[in-house]
Amino acid sequence: FLLVKRKAMAQKNNLRVGEQVWSKMPKVNAELLTLTYGSLIMQLIKDIEDISQVNEQLEKMGYNIGVRLVDEFLAKSQTTSCASFKDTADIISKVAFKMFLGIVPEVTSWNAENTAFSLIFNDNPLLDFVELPPQYQNLQYCNVLCGVIKGALEMVQLQVVCSFVRDTLKGDEVSEMRVELKGVVKNEMSEEYQDD
Repeated sequence: FLLVKRKAMAQKNNLRVGEQVWSKMPKVNAELLTLTYGSLIMQLIKDIEDISQVNEQLEKMGYNIGVRLVDEFLAKSQTTSCASFKDTADIISKVAFKMFLGIVPEVTSWNAENTAFSLIFNDNPLLDFVELPPQYQNLQYCNVLCGVIKGALEMVQLQVVCSFVRDTLKGDEVSEMRVELKGVVKNEMSEEYQDD
C-alpha cells in the first residue's frame, strides 16, 4: 500500500513539475510550428523522394535534437536520476512532453519485464491541419519525436528503440509510440584516463 501511495505521489509531482516548467518556457505559436514542420517534411520528400529514407532522416534529425535537448530539459526541470524505466516513462510523458510540446501522452501497455511501454497521443500539435495523401501512407510523419526520445535517453545511458505503431493520420483512433529499452550504456574510461 505504501509503495502504491509513493508512486501516486511521484506521478502527481511529475505533473506539477511539467506544469511549472511549461509555464516558464517561451512559447511558439502552435500553427507556426505545425506549418513549419509540414514544410520541412515536404522539402525532405522533394529532396530525397524515397519515403523510407525520409523516415530515416526524420529520426536522425530528431536524434540530434534529443541529444542537445536533454541538457535543457535537465537544467530547467531539475529532474534527478530515475530509479526505474517506469519512472523514466512517467517523466518523459508528464514533464518532457509537457515542457516542450504542451501535451501529456498517456503511458500504457507495459510488457511483463517493464522494458517496453507505449505513449498514447490523444493530441499532437505536429498533426494539426495535416492529411496524408495516399502516395505518402508509408511516411512516419512524427518520426522526429522517436528520434528525440532515442537521442535524449542515450545521453542518460539508456538505449531504446522507438516507433509509431498507430497513427491518426493513417485512420487510427489515436497515435501510439512504442518505446523499448534495449540496454543500459556503461560509463567506462579509456585506459589513458584511468589511475595507475
